[in-house]
Parts: sequence; structure tokens; C-alpha cells
Amino acid sequence: MRIVRRISAGAVIVLVAVYVGVLAYLYVNQRAFFFAPTGDVFEIAEVGLEGEVVTIPTSNGETITGWYGRPAPGMPVILYLKGNSQSFSSEYRRFAAFQADGYGFLSFDYRGFPLSPGTITQDNILADALAAYDWVADKGDPIMVWGRSLGASPAVWVASQRETPALLLETPFYSAVSVAAERYPYVPVGLLMLDQFPSNQWIGEVGAPVLVAHGTADSTISVSNAYRLYEEIPVTYDLWIEEGAGHGDMWARGIWERAKAFFADVS
Repeated sequence: MRIVRRISAGAVIVLVAVYVGVLAYLYVNQRAFFFAPTGDVFEIAEVGLEGEVVTIPTSNGETITGWYGRPAPGMPVILYLKGNSQSFSSEYRRFAAFQADGYGFLSFDYRGFPLSPGTITQDNILADALAAYDWVADKGDPIMVWGRSLGASPAVWVASQRETPALLLETPFYSAVSVAAERYPYVPVGLLMLDQFPSNQWIGEVGAPVLVAHGTADSTISVSNAYRLYEEIPVTYDLWIEEGAGHGDMWARGIWERAKAFFADVS
């Protein structure tokens, strides 16, 4: 019996050691799992957009780089906040659609992404989003805030801190830590995550009407996040749930037409 107990105790010790090792690995490498700051970078001229490359001061004396296109007279600017991978410039087709309908736009790379040097952290991303808003606000045009995926969280943050006529959240999460908990139910992610992006805590301070768009087949951020977040929005506009749409399908499924109707309604 003593031998059995020793073997059992040894097995428990090994399992605990392995578990602690897994936790340590996840903690040290968590930003590599969360962010994918690589991919093609496009030049604004080569994609046929009318606009300019802008450098915007942000926190800690650093800068971010983006593209700015002026709106047609009387039209608003869309502050477009990207997701967790690649450069914003890869979404140039969206900006072309904005321009074709008279909207201005400002989009940029957060620090640590291809066009903006620095370190990727939650605090930096939030500061970068506010800096971008303040920069374009100086132009004097109305600003519609649009956040996609990860970018929905800094979009909520900006709308909680600044005035905007409209907030559009495309495939948002309730919080980053809630998504991590779904993927790693055996890990105490609430204790380990450095960048938790608690959109659910900020959304209550948003005074603008909010449109939430999500797909039922989204395997990156489950559609339950949209339902949960929408329930906590003070001023709701619409919850558009697209049957069968995945995480990257909403543009092809017509989100721009819905966005234009939304922006026109609140203008």
C-alpha cells in the first residue's frame, strides 16, 4: 500500500508540475497567442485611395502611423479601429468604399503593428485610439466610430471617453478574458491575462447609439459575446446577427449598407 501511495503522490506531483509549466508558458507567451502583428503593408497610392499618410503623437512621446481621407462636404469621418492582426492598410477596400460614398476615414496601426513602432499592450492600444480620435476631431467633422474584432474594444473605450454620433461594433467580444476563458477553461485566465480589454465594463459609459454585428458561425469570437454585450448597452440601435457568417464574413454579407443606414439615421 505504501508503494501505491508513493506512486500516486508522485503522479500528482508530476501533474501539478506539468500544469504549472503550462500556465507559465501561457503567461510568458500570451501576447504571441493574442496578437499577430505581421502581414502585407500597402501604400496608399498603390491602392488608389485619395488621402495622406499621417503620423499622430500618442502617449510616452511615441507616434502611430495611419491614413486619413477627407470627407465630402457635410459628411462625417469614420474612425476605423482594426483587429488583432496585420496592418490596417490590408483593409484598403473598405476605405475605398467609404470614400466612394463621400465618407472620410482615419485608420492606423496600433503600436507594435507594421507601420507603428512600439510595444503592443492594452494601455497602448487604448491610448492610440484616443490619440487618433483627438487628432481627427481637430478637423471639425463628425466622427463615427467603427471597431472590428479586437478593435471593437478600443472603440467602446473611445466612445466612453469622447462624443460620437454612432458606435458600430463588428464581431465584438464581451471582454478578451471571457473569450480566453471559453478557449482555455482549465486556466485561471482572469489572474494571468495582461490585456483583458473589459468592453463590458466600459460600455455602460457610452452615450451614443450602438449597432452590433456578428455572425452565428464565428469560431474566433462566439456570437454569444454579441448578445451579452448588447444587453448592457445603454442606447441600443440594432443587433444584427447574420446566420452562417464567420468572423471575416460581415463585409461580404452587407455590413457597409447597414452601416450607412445607421450613420444616416443618427446624423
